[in-house]
Amino acid sequence: MSSFVLQANSLTWSVNKKHILNDIDLNIKVGETVAIVGPNGAGKTSLLKCLYGECSNYSGNVYLNGKSLNLLNLKDIAKKIAVVSQHSESAFNLTVLDIVSMGLIPHKGLFDINTSADRHSIEQALVKVDLISKQHQLFNTLSGGEQQRVLIARAIVQAPDILIMDEPTNHLDMYYQHQILMLAKTLNITLLITIHDLNLAAQYCDRIVMLNNGELVADDTPEAVFTAEKLTEVFKLECAIDKNPFTQSTRITFSGINNSANDESAWLHS
Repeated sequence: MSSFVLQANSLTWSVNKKHILNDIDLNIKVGETVAIVGPNGAGKTSLLKCLYGECSNYSGNVYLNGKSLNLLNLKDIAKKIAVVSQHSESAFNLTVLDIVSMGLIPHKGLFDINTSADRHSIEQALVKVDLISKQHQLFNTLSGGEQQRVLIARAIVQAPDILIMDEPTNHLDMYYQHQILMLAKTLNITLLITIHDLNLAAQYCDRIVMLNNGELVADDTPEAVFTAEKLTEVFKLECAIDKNPFTQSTRITFSGINNSANDESAWLHS
């Protein structure tokens, strides 16, 4: 049995004859945490949409546990892949409990009702994300960090093999950025994350997949991908890498940017 849970072979997606993704080959192993990075417009979100079935009009192939994604229905995909999107869906008057309960949908028939085991699963997920006290609060009244935690709780209830997160730390302060990623890591499942902050990518991810203009330009460990030459080439800014001789950590800085507020600076641990 293959150790790859998600694969893309020669994946190409074009819109109006413009390549959005061009000949992408990608293999995601069981239990890996993989970051997809690159400039705006590089194709990061588009790649995710192909990998979890929202987009299907591509050429090439995507495989989930060795089966072609195009041969699986959306419910079957949802049993294996949970998605936390970049933009929270409009929840109107839905409560936290309502949103988290949606994680059961892929596992239920049309007329099935929640069992006591289902209710226990929902409660445990809310406890894990520390939102049990807000279960009856309206989703739209929560902070950004709390909303992300609700969506992770929904993913926990969904019980997937893979969690895909599209820019989960956008618009969150530093505390919540780390909280969300640490929480995702505690699930002990395969994680695939798009992220702008190279610091967070280096700290939390096993592998870095770098895209540029719809092409995969690097796929390796953070230390191997985040080189001055590669980052300068992709992000179009002069880059310097300084190594701390005591901690053996490496900091990436881009010239012309205030690095105290620069989300493209990173500490890598070798």
